[in-house]
Amino acid sequence: MDAAHIRNFSIIAHIDHGKTTLSDRLLHRTGTVATRDMEDQLLDAMDLERERGITIKAHPVTMYYKARNGETYELNLIDTPGHVDFAYEVSRSLSACEGALLIVDAAQGVEAQTVANVHLAMKQNLHIIPVINKIDLPHANLPQAKQQLEEILAIPSEEAIPASAKEGIGIEDILEAIVTRVPAPKPTSAPSLQALIFDSYFDTYKGVVILVRVTNGELRPGMMVKLLHSGRTVEVKEVGSFNPKPYTREKLEVGETGYITANIKTPREVKVGDTITDPRNPSQELPGFQEIHPMVFSGIYPINTADYEGLKVAVAKLQLNDSALTFQTESSAALGFGFRCGFLGLLHMEIVQERLRREFDMDIIATYPSVVYRVQMTDGTLKEIDNPAFMPDVTFINQIHEPIVKSFVICPSENIGDIMGLIAEKRGSIQTTETLDARRVMLTCRIPMNEILIDFHDRIKSITRGYGSMDYEPAGYEVSDMVKLDMLVNGEVMEAFSSLVHRTKSESRGRVLAAKLKDVIPRQQFQVAIQAAIGGKIIARETVSAVRKDVTAKCYGGDISRKRKLLEKQKEGKKRMKSIGSVEIPQEAFVEVLKTN
Repeated sequence: MDAAHIRNFSIIAHIDHGKTTLSDRLLHRTGTVATRDMEDQLLDAMDLERERGITIKAHPVTMYYKARNGETYELNLIDTPGHVDFAYEVSRSLSACEGALLIVDAAQGVEAQTVANVHLAMKQNLHIIPVINKIDLPHANLPQAKQQLEEILAIPSEEAIPASAKEGIGIEDILEAIVTRVPAPKPTSAPSLQALIFDSYFDTYKGVVILVRVTNGELRPGMMVKLLHSGRTVEVKEVGSFNPKPYTREKLEVGETGYITANIKTPREVKVGDTITDPRNPSQELPGFQEIHPMVFSGIYPINTADYEGLKVAVAKLQLNDSALTFQTESSAALGFGFRCGFLGLLHMEIVQERLRREFDMDIIATYPSVVYRVQMTDGTLKEIDNPAFMPDVTFINQIHEPIVKSFVICPSENIGDIMGLIAEKRGSIQTTETLDARRVMLTCRIPMNEILIDFHDRIKSITRGYGSMDYEPAGYEVSDMVKLDMLVNGEVMEAFSSLVHRTKSESRGRVLAAKLKDVIPRQQFQVAIQAAIGGKIIARETVSAVRKDVTAKCYGGDISRKRKLLEKQKEGKKRMKSIGSVEIPQEAFVEVLKTN
């Protein structure tokens, strides 16, 4: 189809504002999916997405729509995730589009991630079409949603389209707006083929399937093409699009999105953000995406050490489909061989682990999540530490810098006191407080990344009864009083339980870990001391009592001194055993402690 009749657009919104439901309606209205094949969350291919009601992966789909002017248009939609942990998926999808549908929930209004996603779209110079969704709800407030569009996002409210994806209201108006308002794609001035790789996945039969957006020239089967990043030249075997299942096409032309296969067997040869071009007359590289930097690190180990090679293959395949995931090999005295993986956030980490379990049938255990600290040594050098085991000796450390995030928290005004208390508890500082409307405020604050890892988002939701939302972005590093907390069992340091914590929180964390270890370490013939220590200072202790054999059972009656003699002998034996004995900690104990963290 000629470029003038092609429209590429994305759907962006805060999590749970109705993106997926709207994409289902668009597919149904354009006849891309027949009524008998319709089901909820049609573009969410993973079981995980359906179970949790969230979009994890961006999904491309091609639709054909006959507009009111009688012309037929090809609409290429990319449905994107809404959660802050998947903002990278959103930025990649937007780079393959000219326009974006911005969905705002009529009942909840503009939320934290709505603001973040609009900034991403504006950075890419996309034409934004605001859609106020869920107008059929009894507590929908259309005037307030329009007011927030103007005041918070600076988007004219008269451009907004009132709609209800669930009831099918306003779908025709949205399709017409896409045709009339979103600009048609224009070819670049490059001398030959240029296509941007915006995603990829692994297919058992076809190998690596590359998702592309053609910006210049055309792609057809039998062509030889060059991947600029790897420098490899391959032959295109198949070209196609999605509706939402993949189907083959004769060619992909300027402005079209789709997929190609080219007998690429190894996932590492394809880099998301790379450019495909003609090997005889190569074009310059298209602006790709920024290199993504992981925010959270965790070790992933197979529970059965024999599964290590299988886990290695599984993680490599998963990385192809999720380029924000990074990994490198590491070993632990307690857990054997595994991988140190980097994630964008805690939900991202949870999803990756769940996908490894479900899609690759891997039995895995993950270590306590940590962030990257910068350690300034006494000789002036700077070390990056993502694992407490690599922490240098205290005597060689000058300062420790911890990563800080700038967080935007939107909450009802009656909860502002509790939210401020939570931020203070998490060692955060509030920079600005902004009133959004009569009932909501936005707090901008700086918080250590380490503090928002586990329960910050959940606590906001529970304090505000689900009405609060948050978004964050990296804001550099700050000097902090971080200490390495070691756990000692019978005087020996257990590296697997070491963690980096702020000095003010070290004692409470040490007590919790010691109490948990006391529950999971089996009793020995002698007393076992479990201690939490910072350097040489013990800050918490628990004792696992000894298993006592009844050595006096054979004494019946007679003088008490006989019993005393036997007990003294037992006492001497236990003392000697304690000095030479070592405590074997079963792997189940490691698994249990890591689960509670």
